[in-house]
Amino acid sequence: MNVKWITSVLLGWAISLLSGYVAAYEEISVSDGGSVMGTVYLGGQVPKPKGYNLTTLPDPFYCGRISDGKGWRILQPFNVGPGGEFREVVVYLEGVEKGKPFDGTSTPQVEAKDCLFLPFTMAVRDDQSVTVVNMDPVMHDIQAYETSHLGARVLFNVPLPMNPQHPRNFKDRSDAGMYHKHMAGAPTKQLVNLSKGRRIFVMQCGFHAYMESWGVAVNNPYFAKTDDEGRFSITNVPPGTYKLVVWHPYVRTPIEQTITVRPKETVEVTLMVQAPTGRLYANEVLEHDYVRYNVTEEAQKELDPMIQKQKR
Repeated sequence: MNVKWITSVLLGWAISLLSGYVAAYEEISVSDGGSVMGTVYLGGQVPKPKGYNLTTLPDPFYCGRISDGKGWRILQPFNVGPGGEFREVVVYLEGVEKGKPFDGTSTPQVEAKDCLFLPFTMAVRDDQSVTVVNMDPVMHDIQAYETSHLGARVLFNVPLPMNPQHPRNFKDRSDAGMYHKHMAGAPTKQLVNLSKGRRIFVMQCGFHAYMESWGVAVNNPYFAKTDDEGRFSITNVPPGTYKLVVWHPYVRTPIEQTITVRPKETVEVTLMVQAPTGRLYANEVLEHDYVRYNVTEEAQKELDPMIQKQKR
């Protein structure tokens, strides 16, 4: 994995979010709370996705079932709808010192499925455990990092057990391509304990670099993720003036708006996030990738996807 690049992204986010960090939060009963609802859009051109060349990146048969048809596994960090609806971004309130309790009934869960970590983004309470489950019939592991003033710091590095009922070895790509079952392996629960003032962490698979999941640590339960229409809803907010923040791991400039929530009223907002420009990652999809890698047409035919053809 590109540790230098991970460090750069994490450090940029940590610096931008550090000033708003508040450690203490008091849980109380909220009787006159309001709501914050809205839509997040991405303005400008959607950034290019990441590309992972399956001819140079060691890859089991199973994960190679899915590619763009030219031997590339694609990861698009920007999930954007046809009207610019920005999906899977986290929206949260800063400055809420007391309010409704955190949801203590569920633990955030990440699934390894079809050689992806899902969800791609999430919010998690600091000092809270995250459960990761391997649904695939191949080995995965988790390498989790946060930032620090010295650079990226390892949070944990653990294997993800396979379900013992999965086949252990595929004879060839056809064998792997015909196997579609997803069965949960033993869950791996890990504590997300970030260094003081740090907010961002990332999990990657050590075997498959295109498997990523990003998280932001929140200090109050007033957060949400945008849906397929870019919509979000945050309810039961104590009356007051707060900072509304939009977070996505590849948008390094914080998107913030000051809002005032009045008793039992709804604040409706529209938030525009300007798409970042320039090269965002070292492994950005290339226009003439096989000229660079010298991959023959014969080799490309061996890499046709058997299950899913991804768009670039």
